[in-house]
Amino acid sequence: MKLASLKGPTRDGTLLLVDEDLSRAVAVTDIAPTLQYALEHWRHVQPRLLDEFEAIDSGSSRPILGFQTLLDEGRIAAPLPRAYQWLDGSAYLSHVERVRRARNDKVPESFYTDPLMYQGNGDAMMGPRDDIEVLSEDWGVDLEGEIGVITGDVKMGATPAECADAVRLVVLINDVSYRKLIPAELAKGFGFVHGKGLNALSPVAVTPDELGGAWSDEKGAGKLDFRLLCHVRGKWFGNPNCADDMTFSLYDLISHAAKTRPLRAGTLIGSGTVSNHDKTTGYSCIMEKRLVEQVELGEAKEDFLRFGDEVEIDMVDHHGETIFGAIRQKVAKAK
Repeated sequence: MKLASLKGPTRDGTLLLVDEDLSRAVAVTDIAPTLQYALEHWRHVQPRLLDEFEAIDSGSSRPILGFQTLLDEGRIAAPLPRAYQWLDGSAYLSHVERVRRARNDKVPESFYTDPLMYQGNGDAMMGPRDDIEVLSEDWGVDLEGEIGVITGDVKMGATPAECADAVRLVVLINDVSYRKLIPAELAKGFGFVHGKGLNALSPVAVTPDELGGAWSDEKGAGKLDFRLLCHVRGKWFGNPNCADDMTFSLYDLISHAAKTRPLRAGTLIGSGTVSNHDKTTGYSCIMEKRLVEQVELGEAKEDFLRFGDEVEIDMVDHHGETIFGAIRQKVAKAK
């Protein structure tokens, strides 16, 4: 299934089912008014939602909505407009290694066995066409292209194999970062607050079965064997493979988050910036490219985002068709 949320009438939006090619949608408020409701009652509503999803192409009795029109008009919210819990990992250590190398530092051995993770602000998620509103472009505005999972309930101490059954949906994420605010904040030794903005999610969230063998193939369960396609300021920026060079699977990250507490339905967990060791695949964030330039050229060339700049994050299947729809955002001066 592919699920989305229409903006309004409340902050949690209105749940939509969207067809395979993201052209048509139906509202299913009688089954589940919001995605959060569906996640909390998944065992009961999932079969009914699946029946309605399959009926979109075979002749649904529900009013058909033009999904692309709604998306272009900015009326599509994040599939999960607010997450009761948002946790972000750092599963791609090529990204971490480049950060450390630019500081003439090495990655601690523990990073290869114990995932990095921080708890972020999940009270609001941007829609896929919402502007990135900031007060100052001097904050060092940056995109971070990620994949993420939305879970059902997870028991405390769940193993990665047990966490596989808890994955309800997969999404793309733009984890917006303010690079010039982060160093001073981390120097306090207490984590991110100002250095992270609101995140944006892809137009739709998809159930793992929609991803076929790319979700659990020979590269490892809980990894997605598709490329994340990023454009910055209208130009190709990168297309790293999400399964390559992924030290920790998404199942590993869920298990890590549940080590000392249970997770509740609606928890959103991100992979961290998708990154490959092969630099020809490009990048999913500006900071990483700047760090490579600093090492190889002696100075960073790529500028952080400015007002009016646009970013796009997408993923296509083996037929070249978008899976989640594109996150497409502009940086705008906050009013």
